[in-house]
Amino acid sequence: MALNLYTVPPHTPFLDAIARGWLARGDDPLTVSRGLILLPTRRSARALADAFLRVREGRPMLLPRITALGALDEAPLTLAGALDLPPAVEPMHRLAALSRLILAMNGHGGAPRTADRAWLLARELASLMDEAERAGIDLAERLPDAADPAFAAHWNETLTFLHIVTNAWPAWLAENGVMNPAARQAALLEAQARAWEDHPPDHPVLIAGTTAGIPAVARLLRVVARLPAGQVVLPHLDLAMDAAAWDALEPSHAQAGLARLLADLGATRGDVQPWPHVTDGLVPDHRFAVLSRAMLPAVALHDWMDRAPVPVDGLSRLTAADQQQEAQAIALVLRDALETPGARGALVTPDRDLAGRVAAALLRFGIIADDSAGEPLGDTPPAVFLRLLVRAVADHLAPVPLLAVLKHPLAAAGLTPMACREAARTLETLCLRGPRPAEGIKGLRKAVAQTGTKTGAKTRAKTGDTRAGDTRLTEFLARLETCLEPALRFETAMAIPPAEALTAVIQAAERLAATPDSDGPARLWAGEEGQALAERLATVRDAVGILPDLQRGTLPGLLDAVLEGAVVRSRRALRGRGGTEHPRIFIWGLLEARLQAADLIVLGGLAETVWPPMAEPGPWLSRPMRAKVGLPAPEEAVGQAAHDFLSACCSAPQVVLSCPVRRDSAPAVPARWLTRLDMFLAGRDGALAEHPAAGWARALDLPSGDPVPVRPPQPRPPLHLRPRRLSVTAIETWLRDPYAIHARHILKLEALAPLDQGTDASDYGSIVHAGLHRFLEANGANWPADAAARLRTDMANALGSAGLRPALVAWWAPRLERIADWIAAVETARRQERPPVRIAAEVAGGIDLVRPGGVFRLHGRADRVEVYEDGTLAILDYKTGRPPTQNEVDAGLAPQLLLEAAIAAEAGFPDLAGTAAQLIYWHLSGGIEPGKAYPLFRDATASIPDAVAQATERLCALIDDFDRPERAYLSRPHPDHGARFSDYEQLARVAEWSSAGGGDA
Repeated sequence: MALNLYTVPPHTPFLDAIARGWLARGDDPLTVSRGLILLPTRRSARALADAFLRVREGRPMLLPRITALGALDEAPLTLAGALDLPPAVEPMHRLAALSRLILAMNGHGGAPRTADRAWLLARELASLMDEAERAGIDLAERLPDAADPAFAAHWNETLTFLHIVTNAWPAWLAENGVMNPAARQAALLEAQARAWEDHPPDHPVLIAGTTAGIPAVARLLRVVARLPAGQVVLPHLDLAMDAAAWDALEPSHAQAGLARLLADLGATRGDVQPWPHVTDGLVPDHRFAVLSRAMLPAVALHDWMDRAPVPVDGLSRLTAADQQQEAQAIALVLRDALETPGARGALVTPDRDLAGRVAAALLRFGIIADDSAGEPLGDTPPAVFLRLLVRAVADHLAPVPLLAVLKHPLAAAGLTPMACREAARTLETLCLRGPRPAEGIKGLRKAVAQTGTKTGAKTRAKTGDTRAGDTRLTEFLARLETCLEPALRFETAMAIPPAEALTAVIQAAERLAATPDSDGPARLWAGEEGQALAERLATVRDAVGILPDLQRGTLPGLLDAVLEGAVVRSRRALRGRGGTEHPRIFIWGLLEARLQAADLIVLGGLAETVWPPMAEPGPWLSRPMRAKVGLPAPEEAVGQAAHDFLSACCSAPQVVLSCPVRRDSAPAVPARWLTRLDMFLAGRDGALAEHPAAGWARALDLPSGDPVPVRPPQPRPPLHLRPRRLSVTAIETWLRDPYAIHARHILKLEALAPLDQGTDASDYGSIVHAGLHRFLEANGANWPADAAARLRTDMANALGSAGLRPALVAWWAPRLERIADWIAAVETARRQERPPVRIAAEVAGGIDLVRPGGVFRLHGRADRVEVYEDGTLAILDYKTGRPPTQNEVDAGLAPQLLLEAAIAAEAGFPDLAGTAAQLIYWHLSGGIEPGKAYPLFRDATASIPDAVAQATERLCALIDDFDRPERAYLSRPHPDHGARFSDYEQLARVAEWSSAGGGDA
């Protein structure tokens, strides 16, 4: 029996041709509306309705029934026998049940023990079952024999784990009276095929555009093709390829899917007729042939020996430097398309990141693109708000996650969103910068109380507010506690029922989203994304009741897992802007782009592993095992991507093929079809034209004129603003980096401590100083017999009072013990040689230097000053990092000890006047060499008093120099001797002018 198989010429808009063919049945409106058209996707079904309007030039008409093959449950078809099928299991209930079965394995065979990981694995199991059921494979029958003894032993362990699929899951389905969705879809297709085979319909049936080799679809197509009023129309079938090449097609070829479909139909290309109802399109009719030749299988590459030139008009390449420039260039291409009246432009890409970048770049031109592929539900504002809230609660309101949720646009806590963010910034600045507060609301209250004592007066002085800053924060924390109360009920619970935990988080989110003018639910669940999230969470909450109780830290991962894969129609570009989507600019995924047409199409992300995707066999079965089971080869996905590429190239007169030079900071490998096309054309001394949009993108934000390197800052503040008081340590900064003095003491800028500030080397140094101070305060110049033990105790007490985490205490304690032992040994030797009569620790003092510009106060705090019987002094400084060298001291770049000696010489330290005879740095690391003494001027020709006098003279000269109005506070005037650490390098833009070659001025 003849088959009613057709194909539309590739250069003709597919859906327009289908509409013309259907309308050719007659002019009677009832005749036109009588019948059924099945298409692959809902998007193509909607697009066919638009095609009917285009062909009818906008005149009203009664349409036939148009539906998608994947939506038969929604179609009013005569599904004889299918109504007796069990319903499909709800997707969230299926994943919850599979997760429970995985958790019941209690870790056997590497099974996860937490619900969040089990949910992710359940999704992979569901994908395996769906793939098998679409392919008509009974896993329970095929899997037991899949592992050949020659295979690695771990595959047997995998099959043992998959008993969930072969045994436990079928039993669960039968017990609950439901079916897997893919199995039910295949059963519906089979039922429809049987019904039409037994009782042919009395109306026309047309199936168009499908390339799938799913057995159930192929059976339905075979039945429809044999119906008297049935027609099957295949998309972009290559009728010109020779038979040898056709028979040698690999699964990754663009025509391989259609070849399998024809084989399932029991047909050949000779049975396929050209669709008669076509008109000449704007796409060159030779383009499909050129691309097909470029993509020929290896056995047919002798065809390339014909080196006659081929036309490639309408095709061009876009080679951007990276992903961001690619997005900007594509946006410019689409914007340029609008210059042609009535023209429609589209981006086709599987790369959702690129789609988002292009949509954002189009906003620059006031264009809101219709992004039909949608937006991940988990990335929408309400979902992000919930995810941040769950993370903050799970982390006991740690600073980073807490501020993330409080600064979210939906956060309000009963205030206006702006007031909530202002309160969050105040909380951050006063309480959360620096070391992490104690856990929970109590820890935040304690941090506010401690901060209020220190900063309340300062805040009132700056703002003029009559209330203390801590009062406002206390009120805000009270609001926050009320909002989070449902979630904080579980703060001390070891395990939480998942449904109750999810309910508590939703209640907390609703309270936190409330404003004075709007209830929380009204804000949280507003819009399409809010409604989609509410529906998803309602289904999840009903489903997860069967899971065991969750550990506290599991809920964030579980929420991420249940939202993964869900997509909502994207409203990203419309948020906060109003307006509507542009009617002529589109962004399509590969599925949405099938059968579509436009005037200009950009194929974006044409790089290996993106388009085409990587051919992965999946986590469960190796390639040989998949072949033995009968599952489709992974390369079939590449073949479908190749057909999408070929179809998109023939869907518009102007097509731009885009692949950036680099992706994710690594060289990008162009898609194999681009490489083949380049090689094919190069053999004919041809090439695709380079689209100029990459140059447009580079020039768009490029300022006019030649580059002008930024100059180093040269601030010259008025003399009365320049500091007249500095510490001895600040003098070294003044010498090495005057700009830091300007920023700190004139601009009054202080670097903010980081959030969740970790303990670093400076904390270690503070502990060493505190331990030695404890020892010297208790013992002074007296040297106890058990000095080593006492030093160890004082060091341990200093460490214990620092409030460090246990791991760090365990790491630093041995180092401090080694330091204590080293000091005890060194001090014993020093005191035997020359015992001090007095020791002062952490002693503060200062002197006034009278200069022409006014009195300058030099002050400092000496770690340790020893007084000897002859009235001379020894000044010691403890360094846990690298101490200055003698050369740096001689060069005047490290004058700390010399200036402390100058203060002592002028009786600047209380009751410690005298001449310094020794200046010593102790390097106390606690490492392999616990400590080392670095005495200054031991081998120098200059005496310490002379060096002290020279240092004082240098300081006076420095003061006088900066008392001149024209003297600027330069940043790093001596690059070779710049400050080792500076909080102000970014403010001074050092990275810009130093790399540009800017010098001193």
